[in-house]
This record gives sequence, C-alpha cells and structure tokens, in this order.
Amino acid sequence: MAKAKFKLKEPNSKTETLIYLNYYYNYKRFKYSTGEKINPKFWNPTGQRAKESKQFPQYPEFNSRLDILQNGINTAYRRLLNDGIQPNNEILKKALEAELSGNILQANKKTFFDFVEGYIEESKLNKKSGTIKVYNTTFKYLKEYAKKINKSIDFESINLEFYNQYTSYLAVDSNLSANTVGKHIKTIKSFMNEATERGYNENLEFKKRKFKTLREEADTIYLNVDELKAMEDIDLSSSPRLEKVRDLFLVGCYTGLRFSDFTQIKPENIISDKSMLQIRTQKTGERVSIPLHQTVKNILKKYNNNLPTAYTNQVMNRYLKDVASLAQLKDEVETTITKGGVMKKEAVKKFNLVTTHTARRSFATNLFLADIPAISIMKITGHKTERSFMQYIRVTQEQNADKLLNHPFFN
Repeated sequence: MAKAKFKLKEPNSKTETLIYLNYYYNYKRFKYSTGEKINPKFWNPTGQRAKESKQFPQYPEFNSRLDILQNGINTAYRRLLNDGIQPNNEILKKALEAELSGNILQANKKTFFDFVEGYIEESKLNKKSGTIKVYNTTFKYLKEYAKKINKSIDFESINLEFYNQYTSYLAVDSNLSANTVGKHIKTIKSFMNEATERGYNENLEFKKRKFKTLREEADTIYLNVDELKAMEDIDLSSSPRLEKVRDLFLVGCYTGLRFSDFTQIKPENIISDKSMLQIRTQKTGERVSIPLHQTVKNILKKYNNNLPTAYTNQVMNRYLKDVASLAQLKDEVETTITKGGVMKKEAVKKFNLVTTHTARRSFATNLFLADIPAISIMKITGHKTERSFMQYIRVTQEQNADKLLNHPFFN
C-alpha cells in the first residue's frame, strides 16, 4: 500500500531545515522537496507535523500545507492507477505538480537570482565566512554578466551555451585565472544542485560532462627538510612578529595541519606522555593524532605549550615571505598561469611563493620522500583517496627516480 511520510533534511539542526515528502509505492521511493522549512525543535517526528506550540503560532497553516501535499500525492497516485498508467518517479512528479498547480507550487516559484540571494542569507547561519565570501563573489559576477548581456539569468538559462559564453566572459573580459573561473563554475553548480534538491529547478544541463569545473595545476611548492632547518636556525629574537610567524609555520610543517588548525592548538591538545598531538580539525570535524616531531616539541616548550596568537592568514603569508627570504630561499622557480585566456610564464624567487599552505604540502611531501606509507600520511592529512593525495605532494621526476633506485626491482 502506498504511503506518504515527511522527513526533515537535517533533524539535528539548530536552525530551520527543509522538509522532504517521501512517498513509498510498489517497493519504490519518490522523494520530493516540499519547499517548507521548520526548526526541528517545533517538529513532531511521530506525527510528522509541526507541534502545537505557542512558540510556533503558525503551526495550523503550516500543517495544513503539509496536508494538502499529502492529499495531493495520494490523489495523483490514485488517478494514475485509475487511468491505467503504471507510476514511476518522473510520472508521479508531474502528476503531483499538476494536482498542486495553482496552490503550493506557484507560491514556491523563485527566480535563480532570488534563490541565490536567499540561499546566501540562509548559509550565513551554518557556513564559514570564507564560503559566504565565495558565494557573494560568484553572485556579483553573475549579476555583472546579466547586466552586460542585458538579459536575465534564470534556472533555464544555465545550459552549455551559457557555460561557454560565461567562462569566456570571466577569463577574457574579467581577466580571471583558469582556477578562479573554475571556482565560480563550481559554485554555480552548487547553487543549482541545492535548488534542484529543493524543487525549484528542473534543468539538469549543469550536470553534463561538458559543464565542467576548469582546473589548472597550481605552481605550489614545498620546503624540504634542509630548507625548514634553515628557517628554524635563523635568529629572529630582534623581530618578535617574524619569530612568532616562523614558529607557527614550522608547527604546520611538522604536523600537516591546516592554518585554521595549527593556529588553534591548545595545551589540552598535547598528550605529553605519548608525545602526541590530538586535535579535531575544523574543516572536516575529524579527530587526528599526530606524533610530535622534535622541532614541534622544542617550539611547544619555548611557549610552555601555549602557542602565540596567530595573525590573519593574509598577514601571516606576508611575513612568511620575509622569513623565507632571510632563510635564503632564493632559488628561481618557473611559474605558469592562464589568465585572460593566455598562458603566462614567469621566474619567481622561491621565498615569494611561500604561504601558510606550503606547510601542509611540505609535511606530506617530506613524509612521502621519507618512505612513510601514503595511507599513514593520509590518516593525518585527511585525504580520502590516494589519487587526491598524490596530486597534493610535490615530487620532481628526479626525486621520483631516486626513490625508485632503492626499490628491489632496480637492484
């Protein structure tokens, strides 16, 4: 027997979350976004309706809308059977929307820009400021492009023709790098995925293989053990700000933690009797255990396990270049970047390429070159696949050959 159930998208959320309609029929499940949202504390999971609460005075109208949805799906299903049509999810969706036409669906109709604007505001409650910044920047370029072509951009507009014209606009007219263009496309795909899941969009052109996220391998560097030792040996006592930046950076180089994590290490994260660092990472929420390298032990002892407060990432990156320059990291590195649709090559001093993220790459690469198994390193870096990990480390052809020389196959 067919049965309708309502389910919260995030039942443990502290803020409003979307409600899905799940309809079970013929051993199949039809999932439909109701467009309705509710704070889980006002939701009765047993009755699958809003609680009768003075804190949620709109519960009668809210529950009435869910009743309409439930009656609509039941009626749509019966009509199909009565008409001799074997339902499937696609047919059932059309039948439901025909049943609800002029009622719920019209109320939920939003333009693409309306949806994006609302989604950004909603995301401020549960996403990091960096993510919101990316969303806002992508939205800004979309609005500028719409103004330039003097056309509105709606869900139906996001197709392969739009993709080709918009990527060209970003690369040529806006002079953005290939990776930045790729980041904007990735964000647009995120917007479209979310809108599709919520029932606002039916256009799936953005899922096609040619609607791809552009990516150019960045000219990122790593610092080898000798270079790290050179940084460690500099006497920076006359410049406390550079000394602090250097010490925090070295902690990152020997723990593999991201900037957001190695700058938040507290005394309670140090397990002295096991000579280990345990911390829950901010980005993934995973708890990692990292053996303490002697350099990290020395730095922790220097600050009595209370590492100094870090500058912002941008300020750290600026000061790090000064530290790397003092450490004589002045070899020239050839960099390439595609900007404005043109690939440009440039020789850059190595110290100018050092950033806080260099620490994490240095950790992964140095451990890999020390023949520590990739799976052990990945437990710390958080990479899920060896393929993504291998893209992360920086190993030259010569270094790779040196490693192979010690392999039994070549001996």
